Amino acid sequence: MTDVNVIIKKQVEKHGAKREALMPILQSIVADKNYITEEDMLAVSEALDISAADVYGTATFYTFLETKPLGQYVIRVCKTISCHMAGKDEIIKTIEDALKIKLGDTTPDKKFTLLQANCMGWCHKGPVMLINDEVYPELTPEKTIEILEEYMSKK
Repeated sequence: MTDVNVIIKKQVEKHGAKREALMPILQSIVADKNYITEEDMLAVSEALDISAADVYGTATFYTFLETKPLGQYVIRVCKTISCHMAGKDEIIKTIEDALKIKLGDTTPDKKFTLLQANCMGWCHKGPVMLINDEVYPELTPEKTIEILEEYMSKK
């Protein structure tokens, strides 16, 4: 994990110390440590000379910018109407039962977090889930269990 100030400095060098650099900075922080703390938001606010409320508002608005620690593997199930009609509720229930957590929770061992996300651009292949950066389309409960077992067996 990189020091947040180093991340901010690199992004400011690349994008400038202006509001347009806010998203790349927040995305870089999440890419490095999986979430953004209040201290991180204050550091970004100071670096860009914008209000902490602006940084907080942005960090909490977007689905893929997290403000709490997540598991090693973040499972995001698409919640659009297309995926809903294709059976996303059954997929969520399958994941909840397999991991013994509810939507929004992280497993006690911090290995998995289960979330929903807005459209992932795979409406024609729903239901869809994303585990970190890997897309899994056309899910069935059986296929979902197979995928989860692969991740469970990873060290």
